[in-house]
Amino acid sequence: MNHATPNLATLCFDVMPTPVGHLRLIADDIGLRRICFEHDRHPRTEDGAGRQDAARLAAARTQLQQFFDGARREFDLPLHPLGTPFQLQVWNALRGIAYGTTISYAELAARIGNPAARRAVGAANGRNPLPIVVPCHRVIGRDGSLVGFGGGLEVKRALLALEGNAAFALH
Repeated sequence: MNHATPNLATLCFDVMPTPVGHLRLIADDIGLRRICFEHDRHPRTEDGAGRQDAARLAAARTQLQQFFDGARREFDLPLHPLGTPFQLQVWNALRGIAYGTTISYAELAARIGNPAARRAVGAANGRNPLPIVVPCHRVIGRDGSLVGFGGGLEVKRALLALEGNAAFALH
């Protein structure tokens, strides 16, 4: 993952329907930069930029569809999220959370070698520009509760249930 200045001129997007609503996929010449939910809690200027280019986002669409179909557990896509060095460290650590499992913010802070940074880790997790692919939905409260998610708690619950996490199965 990388930290760089945005170049809006190179952005392209595509929109795909999913079981958790339409997702807007945004990429640049380096890789997938953003995945936006219909009701994103942290919209960015770049979310509406670029030109539609389904061909450039075909691999991302395919892998996301495979994930929703239960046929993919890990993603193999070029990624280009923009963030601070700390955010990038947290987002990289998120990729190490196994499919179908959850960890707490405290555990995530410990994994990056900064156990006292639970709140900062929570803030970075909440700003993850690539939800699902970088699985921030797998981070829960220390007491096992669902807390914070850019797509909303029902989407978080649905993603965890999709991964077979029985504690979050939809009733």
